[in-house]
Amino acid sequence: MADKVGRIPVIDFGPFLEGDEAEQQAVAEQMRQASRDWGFFYLANCGMPADQLAEAFAASKAFFALPTEEKNQVAWQSAESNRGYVGIKRERLDPARPGDLKEAFNLAPEQPQPDAHRNLWPEGHPKFEKTMTRFLDECIHTADRVLQAFALALGQSADFFVDAHNLHHHTLRLLHYPPLPEGFEPHDGESRAGAHTDYGSITLLFQDDVGGLEVRTRAGEWIRATPIPGTVVVNTGDLMHRWTNHVFCSTPHRVNVAPEHRHRDRYSIAFFCHPNKDAVITCIDTCATAENPPLYGPITAGQHLHEKLTNTYGT
Repeated sequence: MADKVGRIPVIDFGPFLEGDEAEQQAVAEQMRQASRDWGFFYLANCGMPADQLAEAFAASKAFFALPTEEKNQVAWQSAESNRGYVGIKRERLDPARPGDLKEAFNLAPEQPQPDAHRNLWPEGHPKFEKTMTRFLDECIHTADRVLQAFALALGQSADFFVDAHNLHHHTLRLLHYPPLPEGFEPHDGESRAGAHTDYGSITLLFQDDVGGLEVRTRAGEWIRATPIPGTVVVNTGDLMHRWTNHVFCSTPHRVNVAPEHRHRDRYSIAFFCHPNKDAVITCIDTCATAENPPLYGPITAGQHLHEKLTNTYGT
């Protein structure tokens, strides 16, 4: 049985990685229930090396400590690329609210095509590139295992989702939420990250100890997703919501400024797992019945992502 902290389930992934078929199926069922009821869960013992996670956070902090002029030399340019530095208030995750009080840096697996977009690395910091590239590989490995469990939970072959993600059209995002100045008062609903759902299939979120992530329950209540050491937060995104005909739900979440942490830096790292851009997302056969027919028509993953990013950053 999955434990619960703040009611969001905590699932031990160890039996899936090391157990027999029955133990794997039991973990998959826990993930199915959590994804249906919450769209979020904490995953313990996910297999991510602790030293690499610590190195990634250290590298992220070093990058965001660079002068703004240096960070802007690798600034985010377009939804097609979706790479580089995103300055404070540049992004609006909730289009009805002001820009988010955060900065970010996006990178992605390099594609072999000669005309493919490339990552934008700050000059003179080779250790940053090496650390983040290595960490990106670990995230892909971990996400593939989670996708295998999701497939088993839906009665599909273990590689059903992995095969649809094998071109690695993912995004790794480093996030920094600066301290708020004395006397700061938010205007027009300002927050560190506005309420939104994620765009892809699943997200792996690594948090520091500051917190601020909030998840909306099915009843419309916002609750804190308090950081739990040794876990990664997993949530299902819009494409998984669509793919599974709402069996796995994409849940609104946001990052608020907890009063006790308003004068602290907050760092997190999000790995947005996205299907191959030419993958056609259509309702999985085990997720539809005569009483619950498919709710959406087919769409390619690439078309879906481009529409979402254009709405987020503007044209």
